Amino acid sequence: MKISPWNRMIKKVPEECAGERLDSFISSGEKMSRAAAQKLISGGFVTVNGKKTQKSERLQAGDTVEYTVPAPVPDEAKPENIPLDIVYEDEWLLVVNKPKGMVVHPGAGNPDGTLVNALLAHCGDGLSGVGGVLRPGIVHRIDKDTGGLLLVAKNDAAHISLSEQIKRHTAGRIYEAVVIGAPPEDAGTVDAPIGRHPVMRKKMAVISGGREAVTHYAVEERFRGYSLVKFRLETGRTHQIRVHMAHIGHPILGDELYGGVRREISTSGQTLQAVEISFVHPATGEHMMFRAARQPWFEEILDKVRKL
Repeated sequence: MKISPWNRMIKKVPEECAGERLDSFISSGEKMSRAAAQKLISGGFVTVNGKKTQKSERLQAGDTVEYTVPAPVPDEAKPENIPLDIVYEDEWLLVVNKPKGMVVHPGAGNPDGTLVNALLAHCGDGLSGVGGVLRPGIVHRIDKDTGGLLLVAKNDAAHISLSEQIKRHTAGRIYEAVVIGAPPEDAGTVDAPIGRHPVMRKKMAVISGGREAVTHYAVEERFRGYSLVKFRLETGRTHQIRVHMAHIGHPILGDELYGGVRREISTSGQTLQAVEISFVHPATGEHMMFRAARQPWFEEILDKVRKL
């Protein structure tokens, strides 16, 4: 059974807690660390008498504190018999074509039904442990609503090698997306640092002082009001392609978080797919490259924009 991702709490401050700091009040009441309580407050998930405030606010008797806390995260992932689209497999690694809508690993709100649950059923104990018990074998991730190719490591040596290739930009990752509008140039590079949005904590943004982020793009096809664009990632920041394209005024079609929703084209999440991955095999040293056909949902969106 799925767990609700958030639990809403409303508490009146009793007399004995008058003068207590807000972060301390929440942490003691929920048996969480003060650091975790401070993250809830800074993320805008806490109000006192209906207003957002600071972690250091001193509470008064009778104040109403309202907040939401994440549902419990499972201690470890469990195997589930979920079909996998395996593009390649040997004793060291797998290349998996993840469907759109599947979460990569368990977490708050997604305790099961993830790619990791499926991998555990397929591989048993034969996955690397570098990522921990909730992310066995996971070398890199893509968003829930992004379909496409992912690397999975079967042992720690493979995991370390593949992770290092991604870190050093020697592993290649190619994506395709339908974007709104048309970039003026047929090809270009977005080199803009990415960090957490200063106000909307679920979003990333191009910000001064963010981490280096470089995305290369090439327009493959132009339509009326939309374009099919191919991307090559030089870095791998959270939501990188989505943030960079929104930053230059061409958000990915269907991307609710970054302004890509359009009435004339109905989508379920961003129209983005990881279509190619390349790397050096950690055991043989062979250069390997895999391509995936566009998934049916992606082709359906392309058909719609071509008919506009």
